[in-house]
Amino acid sequence: MTTTETGPVAEPGPAGTPDEGRPSRSRQGLRGLIVRLHFYAGVFVAPFLFVAALTGLLYAFTPQLDQVVYGDWLTVEQVGDAPRPLAEQVEAARVSHPEGALASVVTLPGPEDTTRVVFSSPEWGENQHTVFVNPYTAEVKGELTTWWGATPVTAWLDEFHRSLHLGEYGTLYSELAASWLWVVVAGGLVLWVGRSRGQRAASARGVLLPDRSAGGVRRTRSLHAATGVWLALGLFFLSATGLTWSDHAGARFDQAVDAVRGQAPVLDTSLPGSTGAGGDVGGHSGHGGGGGEALEADPADFGTALRAARDAGLGGTVVLTPPAEAGAAWTVAQSDNVWPVHYDSVAVDVMEGEVTDRTRWADYPLVSKLSKLGVQGHMGVLFGIVNQLVLAAVAVGLMCVMVWGYRMWWQRRPTRDGRRAAFGKPPARGAWRSLPLPVLLVGVPVVAAVGWAMPLLGITLLAFLLVDVTVGAFRKQRS
Repeated sequence: MTTTETGPVAEPGPAGTPDEGRPSRSRQGLRGLIVRLHFYAGVFVAPFLFVAALTGLLYAFTPQLDQVVYGDWLTVEQVGDAPRPLAEQVEAARVSHPEGALASVVTLPGPEDTTRVVFSSPEWGENQHTVFVNPYTAEVKGELTTWWGATPVTAWLDEFHRSLHLGEYGTLYSELAASWLWVVVAGGLVLWVGRSRGQRAASARGVLLPDRSAGGVRRTRSLHAATGVWLALGLFFLSATGLTWSDHAGARFDQAVDAVRGQAPVLDTSLPGSTGAGGDVGGHSGHGGGGGEALEADPADFGTALRAARDAGLGGTVVLTPPAEAGAAWTVAQSDNVWPVHYDSVAVDVMEGEVTDRTRWADYPLVSKLSKLGVQGHMGVLFGIVNQLVLAAVAVGLMCVMVWGYRMWWQRRPTRDGRRAAFGKPPARGAWRSLPLPVLLVGVPVVAAVGWAMPLLGITLLAFLLVDVTVGAFRKQRS
């Protein structure tokens, strides 16, 4: 939100005594500081937020887009009586695609869904080749180059949302947007709910609904702020979940999770009498069905692993992954995002057809559960179409809020000599001088800690302060 009120604290002018012209310390100083921070954050960060909202809106509906573009690969024309053995389906995929190693197989519960057989090779990097097989006839429907299970369209939109296809430096835009989003929203809420008594009463109706009786900038501000209140919870959620898997703030989050021992349980894939490697199933990106280089697996072993997992109670969508080294068990992981979610995993010894280890979703620490569900919700794959519609409403609402914010700035431009200025007047400088001492003493360490936890927020805030101080000193010298 970008409330563009003028700050209540003016810069001190020339003074005849040390105390003359110095603003008194009061809560109004805190409000003035929030006004200035909210204004400049809205002006300079809003373009990043707008792009993130637009690209996120496009990504939210990739499941429907995939059906339009790749429907012939993803589904079958006619549902049969019973599927063919999984080993036969994998063998058909291997015959049609002799390159690469069998990396994983994804089986979906829908009767119209095809079986997805994934091949990997070091030459393909993070990409895989996925072969889609009709489970009732073992006929190969087609092949796509995928990225961690995502189709080309989904992978392109995912990268567009995260980095605008600008590489490592492009990811800074999305992390910057997520870092400042919660600050802008929190500041807007404080200003709107705590506005002065001279304005519209801060009742529940006055906070939640725009003032239709007002006109001009007051009407625009009420639309901007009331809509922001409705969106606040969703925007806080998107900011928090976006930061957990960002490059810099995400690393800090991982350190915090390690400190409180909140990591997800690790599935032990070692077999008795062998030196195996335990690994954490599922990726932080939330895309299932990917995999790196693997040993060449026997197609028959996929059927054995699936039967053992089904007998162990794993239903719905499962991803079967052969071991990457000899002497290790297979991994079968649930990927069911429909409530109640199911993310259990089992390690299977295909020689004996037995489950050797298991991780249960119920045993995940609370922090790990919230992180997992947050990422899935951020991507729009949790609870199906409901999640997508909520994300779409938040994204469209956020874009409207930003447009109204810029409109307020334009509407408030001052008139001089009969001509309107190009932009509105920014809030007054110097509000920090009137902050109550307790707020100042507590606020500085807190801001420093937040800046450490979110490096891009801290760096850009410091840059703003340096520029602001420099401009203030230059103006003072001129006057």
